Order: sequence, then C-alpha cells, then structure tokens
Amino acid sequence: MSDNFLTVNVVTPNGIVYDHHAVIVVARTTEGELGILPNHVPIIAPLAIDEVRVKRTDSDSHVDWIAVNGGILEFRDNVLSIVADSAERERDIDVSRAERARQRAEKLIEEAKAHENIDELRRATVALHRAINRINVSKHS
Repeated sequence: MSDNFLTVNVVTPNGIVYDHHAVIVVARTTEGELGILPNHVPIIAPLAIDEVRVKRTDSDSHVDWIAVNGGILEFRDNVLSIVADSAERERDIDVSRAERARQRAEKLIEEAKAHENIDELRRATVALHRAINRINVSKHS
C-alpha cells in the first residue's frame, strides 16, 4: 500500500465503471462535499446525485468526471470504493439520450403537479436531477 495515492473503484449493478489511482477525489455526499486524500480516515457516506471528480496520478492537470446517481462511498486502507445505483464517465455519456430524459422528466413533473400526485412528482424530480447531472458531467469531456 502506497502512502501517496489512493485506488478508486466505481461499481454499479452493471459492473465496474471506473478503476484508477488518484491523488484526490471529490464527491458530494448527502451532507455536503467531501474531499478524500491518501491516508484519509476511514469513512462510509451516502452519495447524492452529483459528479465525482478524480485527479489521477498519471497527469498533473487531468481530472476524470463521473456522473453518480446515488449510492455509497467507502474509504479505508487507501481504497475508495463507490457502489452506485448508476454511474457514467464523462466520455461515455450519450448527451442526446440524457437530454431526452430531461425533457421526459420535466413533462412528468408538470403532469404530476396537475394531478397532485406527490409520489410521481418525487420520482420525476429524481429523474430530472439524474438527467441534469449527466448533461453537466458530459460538458467536461
């Protein structure tokens, strides 16, 4: 185990999305933004729908961006594991598909408001946040 980098793994039900060494990772938990450096204290935290930024060890300036749609972050022994409901690297995001998802979610929100359907409004709002997150992360590629 090296003391000057950490290993980052992002896993979804569909498999491994990301596996690299990094000097810092920044993620948004449900309590706020969290930066993880090598030798950080062990932590487990629930993730918000947001981007994860990874500064890799093989580049002084390159940052990998990953759209994460909820999940759990665990760090111990210089290994950061993210188990996410779904996740995509910026280079893998289909922007037109994400845009269509955003439009569908906005339509569902309007319909849910018109029918005063709180459950459907919550689901559509989450879908909208996921689509917007994917669109925002795709702009970093």
